[in-house]
Amino acid sequence: MELDNQESAGKFERFLFLMIPIIFTLVLLGVLLTLFNMDIRNNVLTVANKIPIVEKWVPDPPADPALDDKQQAEEQAASSETTIKELKAKLADQNEILRKVTEEKAAQETQVKALQSQIKSIEESASAAKEDTVSEEDAYQNQVTNLAKLYAGMKASKAAPIMENLTTEEMVQIFSVMNNASKTAILEKMTPETAAEVSVKLKEITTSTDLSIAALQSRLKKQSGTTASTSGSSTNLDKEKLNQTFTTMPAAEAAKLLSEMYKISPDKVVTILSSVGDSVRSSILGEMTKNDSTQTAMVVNRLMGAK
Repeated sequence: MELDNQESAGKFERFLFLMIPIIFTLVLLGVLLTLFNMDIRNNVLTVANKIPIVEKWVPDPPADPALDDKQQAEEQAASSETTIKELKAKLADQNEILRKVTEEKAAQETQVKALQSQIKSIEESASAAKEDTVSEEDAYQNQVTNLAKLYAGMKASKAAPIMENLTTEEMVQIFSVMNNASKTAILEKMTPETAAEVSVKLKEITTSTDLSIAALQSRLKKQSGTTASTSGSSTNLDKEKLNQTFTTMPAAEAAKLLSEMYKISPDKVVTILSSVGDSVRSSILGEMTKNDSTQTAMVVNRLMGAK
C-alpha cells in the first residue's frame, strides 16, 4: 500500500512539474496579448471558419466596426451618386420642357404679329376703299349738280323740251338739286303730263343714291327698248355713254344695279362691263363680290367668253 501511494505521489509531482511551466507560459501570453490589444479570439474564429468541417462548430467572428463604417460610407456614397444622377435626369427633362414651351411661345408671338399685320392691312384697304367710294359718290353728285346748274342757267322755254327727252327718273334727279325758282320755271314750260309725273316723283324723293340708281335703271330700260339693229357708229356711241355713266357712278351703286340687272338680262351686264375701263370694271366687280361672289363668278365667266 505504501509503495502504491508513493508511486501515485511521484506521478502527480511529475505532472505538476510539467504543467506549471505550461500554465505559466499560457498566462504570460494572455497578459502580453491583452497589453498589445491583439484580438486572438476573432483571429482564431476567422481561421476556424475557413476549415470546412470545423466552421459548422464554431461561431462567426463579430464584424469589425471599422469595416462596417467603411461599408456604410461606400453604400451612402453610392446612394448619393444614384440620387445625383436621378436629379440630373429630372433637371434635363425640365430644361427640355422649358425649351419646348419657349419655342411654342415664340411661334405664337410670331403668329400673333402676322395676324395683327394682316388685320392692319385689311383695315387700311377697307379705309382706302371707303375713301375711294366716297370720292366717287362726291364726283358723281357734283356732276349732277353741275348739270342742274346748266339747265337752270338756260331759258325755261329751251330747257324744258330738252329735259323732256330724259327719263322721268333722270329729270327728278336733276330737279332734286335745283332751286325752287328754276324748278318752277322749267315745269311750267313742260307738257302737263310730264310735269305732273315729275312732280309726283319729286314728292317721293328718298336719298341721292336711290335717285342715281333709279335714273340709271330708267336710262338702261329706255335703251333696251330701242331696236337691236343699229349701225356701228350708234353702237359705239351707246357704249361710250355707258362708259361715261358707269365711270362717274360710285362703284358700290353700280355693283348693286348690275347685280339686279343680271337677274333680268345677263348679256346686258356683260356689255356694260365690257364698255368701261379696266379700273372701273375692277372696282365694280370688287363690290359685286362683296354682295354675291357666286353671281360675280358667273359674270366674269361670261366676260371671258364662256356661256
